[in-house]
Amino acid sequence: MAKNADLLPGTLDMLILKAISLEQLHGYGVLLRIKQISGGALDIPQGSLYPALYRLEHQGLIASEWGQSENNRRAKYYTLTAIGRRRLREETAGWNRLATAMTAALNTVPEEI
Repeated sequence: MAKNADLLPGTLDMLILKAISLEQLHGYGVLLRIKQISGGALDIPQGSLYPALYRLEHQGLIASEWGQSENNRRAKYYTLTAIGRRRLREETAGWNRLATAMTAALNTVPEEI
């Protein structure tokens, strides 16, 4: 069984933006989507998610509207704004640069120095 990965500071917003970019989701749906797309390695606590959703909405990166959930309850659904799509592209590019650099550094062997 895979061990849950620790979330690095600053990555929750990027994960939320990614999850919402795939489809309109309500809060709990965002949690489930992050868990799904991370292969079960990332399990975000609800206490971390909702303040982040509020912050992202306040920054204009996501928008919300009320609707009916799958179980017929009222739920707030989130979508990515144009600003949010741009931020996701920028954050993804930066993350990929960092991941490439870290991989290169960690795979260095003495003969390559």
